[in-house]
Amino acid sequence: MTYLTITLAALLVVVSALLFQSCKRVINEPAVNECIMTRVSVRAYTADKVSETQIEKMLRAGMAAPSAVNKQPWHFIVVTEQVQLDALAEVTPNAKMAAAAPLAIVVCGDMSKTLEGEARDFWIQDCSAATQNILLEAHALGLGAVWTGTWPALERCAAVAQVLDIPEGIVPFATIVIGHPAGENKPKDKWNPRNVSWEKYGVQK
Repeated sequence: MTYLTITLAALLVVVSALLFQSCKRVINEPAVNECIMTRVSVRAYTADKVSETQIEKMLRAGMAAPSAVNKQPWHFIVVTEQVQLDALAEVTPNAKMAAAAPLAIVVCGDMSKTLEGEARDFWIQDCSAATQNILLEAHALGLGAVWTGTWPALERCAAVAQVLDIPEGIVPFATIVIGHPAGENKPKDKWNPRNVSWEKYGVQK
């Protein structure tokens, strides 16, 4: 082999090794499992702000969620101004902690991007997946967050829409309240094998 061929072969080996190591870092099962199993709903926050870099990472995580036929029928409204956070807390009783938080992300369903017919309501699953991704990314960033439901409580949807000037066709699905955790929050062990069937309903190991 020529010197050039040997050099190219060596370079390919190095690149392959780097890619393998990169994949190992991305597909880190223990870290992923740790993030899932230790995530908790956090409702009390310090006065520290959430950075724009952190906000973008959470939004990117939300948009990385699976969606039916890749329709991505979501829209995210980032709320950081105190007057808006106070208003959200006032009109949504389950999101009162927003008044003491530096950030809320309102996950909405965009009805112009849904599937047709009976498949239309897959947007609910899609927005649920996006919401969970944001919660996990928030936890991975050392933040605390809580999912507060909006849809299908129509009065709640209308109230949030009014506060945020949301047009018709965009449905407020959930308000995720986010901040730096105040105090320690311990995860719950929710594993229950009785909630699992094998092969057919009701069959347990």
